[in-house]
Amino acid sequence: MKNISCIREEKDQLKIFSFENALNEHGSEFTSISRIVGLIGNEVRLKLIWLINEDSFCVCDLADILQMSVPAISQHLRKMKDVNIIASTKVKQTIYYQITEENKAIVNQVLALVSNKITY
Repeated sequence: MKNISCIREEKDQLKIFSFENALNEHGSEFTSISRIVGLIGNEVRLKLIWLINEDSFCVCDLADILQMSVPAISQHLRKMKDVNIIASTKVKQTIYYQITEENKAIVNQVLALVSNKITY
């Protein structure tokens, strides 16, 4: 335990203990959400998530819209797929991307911030 120096009249050990336990109990949720938010925090990936949440796109569509190369878009998609933010569906030769149900609520919370700023 670190020796933390601060000025206070009284230490509320019960409150401190309670919140320490809450953080420890929900550590995996904090880890999972921070990974997702960290990945989405990249401007290109945020744009990709917004697009994928709006409609169904293949990597070529996304590359055209963002005016980037297919390999660059694929790399971003792979990173998000690795942490289960997005999933893919293959239709004949084309792969389409969608937000996973498991992480849709988190993604929607982040995208709500974007939606408040965007009108089209």
